[in-house]
Amino acid sequence: MTTTPTVRKLSYSRAINEALAEELARDERVFIMGQDVGAFGGAFGVTRGLHARFGGERVIDTPISEMFLVGGGVGAAITGLRPVVEMQYADFLWNAGDEIVGKMSKWRYMHGGLFTVPMVLRLPEGAAGGAGPEHSTCPEAALLAAAGSYIVIPSTPYDAKGLLKSAIRDDNPVAYFEHKGMYGLKGEVPEEEYTIPLGQADLKRVGDDVSIITWGRMVHRALEAAETAAADGISVEVLDLRCLRPLDVAAIVATVEKTGRVIISHEAGKTGGGGGEIAAIIAEECITSLEAPVRRICGIETPVPQSTHLEQYVVPTAEDLGAAITDIARY
Repeated sequence: MTTTPTVRKLSYSRAINEALAEELARDERVFIMGQDVGAFGGAFGVTRGLHARFGGERVIDTPISEMFLVGGGVGAAITGLRPVVEMQYADFLWNAGDEIVGKMSKWRYMHGGLFTVPMVLRLPEGAAGGAGPEHSTCPEAALLAAAGSYIVIPSTPYDAKGLLKSAIRDDNPVAYFEHKGMYGLKGEVPEEEYTIPLGQADLKRVGDDVSIITWGRMVHRALEAAETAAADGISVEVLDLRCLRPLDVAAIVATVEKTGRVIISHEAGKTGGGGGEIAAIIAEECITSLEAPVRRICGIETPVPQSTHLEQYVVPTAEDLGAAITDIARY
């Protein structure tokens, strides 16, 4: 007799909190460190309650020093612990550039595999609430050049929990980008134990005419645009990559070969964004399957405004994606 898994609706932030709590309880080597992650519960409340439950030796408040945060995480990881390091904003990864690129990402290789670097760097990203130019970007593509680190970007509470648990258990360093604008987003999450393999994309919607390849918050705008397009008789497939490294190239090729018309969308600006790499892979692997040029629908290439009114014009909308769907379907 099989039992039906118990499913609840949790917020994106609560799903992350639950993953952290479960991994802290499961493995005594896991600990959390970051600015205000302790009694305060984190800048966005994601670690709320963990300090009271696990104590100050497992949930550690740190000074305001990103170099120390990442460097301390690397040091702990190579000596056998499994740190989860929280930066208050993903934008601050530049403040710890040498530790992320030169140490976290490279040291396992540079030391011939003598040790692993099993750490997670949590990076709240994205435009949300008028946080301004230094607190609102989506810089995940910057780490594509940092070979050695994984890049994980969940779009739902279910994915947020399952991918984080896998990231904590992995022996490679993982940059885990969580969108601040989705912390309140609710979705179904099983009570039972589960993990999601890193590097496995998810087909969020099946379609035949146009493919949207995306990740993070743009997944939801892509789904909204796909629903609107369906009313006009255009069948849109939405592929959520979930990880930029490991990258599910097979899933990208499969959707391109199926529809022949591709839109790549992300919140970061077009130039230097992950979409350029995806487009290059499509050109190398399956260009003969294309029925139209690849389109990129991305953020406006400008610093994110402080104004909440102006901020909304920087990020691509479902309407932007809808116009691109109509255009590419006619090509």
